[in-house]
Amino acid sequence: MTVVHPISRAWITTGGTGAQNYDEFADDAEITEIIAGNPHSALAIEMPHRAPGSVGRSFLDCLPDAAGRLAEEKADGSYTPAEQVVVLYRISAPGEPAAFGLWAVVDTDQISTSADEPGLVIRNEDVFIAKVRERVALAEALQTLLSPVLLLQTGKGDELHAALAAATEAAGVPAATDVDQSGRTHAIWIVPAGPQQDELTALAGGGELVVADGNHRSLAAQTGGLPRFLAVVTTPASVAIQPYNRLVAELPVEDLVGQLTAAGARVQELPRPAAIPAKGTVELYAHGKSYAVVLPPAENGTAVDNLDHALVERVLLRDALGLDPGDKRISYVGGDYPAEWLRGEVDAGRAELAVLIAPVTVDDFVAVNLARQKLPRKSTWFTPKARGGLVLAQLD
Repeated sequence: MTVVHPISRAWITTGGTGAQNYDEFADDAEITEIIAGNPHSALAIEMPHRAPGSVGRSFLDCLPDAAGRLAEEKADGSYTPAEQVVVLYRISAPGEPAAFGLWAVVDTDQISTSADEPGLVIRNEDVFIAKVRERVALAEALQTLLSPVLLLQTGKGDELHAALAAATEAAGVPAATDVDQSGRTHAIWIVPAGPQQDELTALAGGGELVVADGNHRSLAAQTGGLPRFLAVVTTPASVAIQPYNRLVAELPVEDLVGQLTAAGARVQELPRPAAIPAKGTVELYAHGKSYAVVLPPAENGTAVDNLDHALVERVLLRDALGLDPGDKRISYVGGDYPAEWLRGEVDAGRAELAVLIAPVTVDDFVAVNLARQKLPRKSTWFTPKARGGLVLAQLD
């Protein structure tokens, strides 16, 4: 019995509604700009308090606006209904291998967050509880899920990849396509009930599924008591992990180098601008200067304890700067924003420190999850990302 199921009541985009997910932005003003340029973007529903005319109002106060927008888009033909379907998904761009996935719903009671908690869906990253509460409130207000949880199929990933590639190749004209901000084309095809659907859901649920993106959304499904959550099941061959960096808006210390040295770090000023480093070193940019920093490992620590992101959280943020990782002065900036953008934020005075960190590898990510260990929050920025607003799941 698979844990991956068809969507009983789906809404399929007819075009123009696709969007980056709500948590892919370093600056909320970008969300407002996108909604202003495309009012049909799913972001206008997922982040109603960032829509033009609503900025300054609370998220909860704007939920009726979100429900109204969704109802209008269902009524005006922006979405068409479908029942008992899964949806083929291909993401492609010139010069890149195609990525494949399957839109479906997955049993919430299969989520496991520790070795002693049974379940085939592994989630292991810390979350921000305020974001979870927002996702719960949005699902309750809309009775519809707009953004998927991205799951890696680790047991039958190669078989699923081959099956999805063959299915999309034979599927003909897509039901809809959407081009994202990086120029990738997202294409979807509806698969109705039948042998092909059964084969694909069996492969998608044929081994342990690791949450690659959507830790908050999956926890919101649990918190909100949803029996199933919307997901895109993809394969390790379809994804890569980009850097996940940090900006600190206010430095609580005057002597950054001195505080790092006192915390046991080795600091060297660089003759070039800070960039994404190799594993084992982090690079910093502050006050117009760049530094390479080797942070001290945790004695007798696990492999996870000594990941670069964990050392940044423990040694740089806590020990040297005295900041909790959830401090509002820290922004978590995904790999869509390059090193020069991070340095530019410091030069413009919108941040005082940029922290550049080597990406976690896909193999390390899978191994950590299967060992039921926990990654530091915001340590993996998967690409390509599943696009929100293409396939919706109405809650029964």
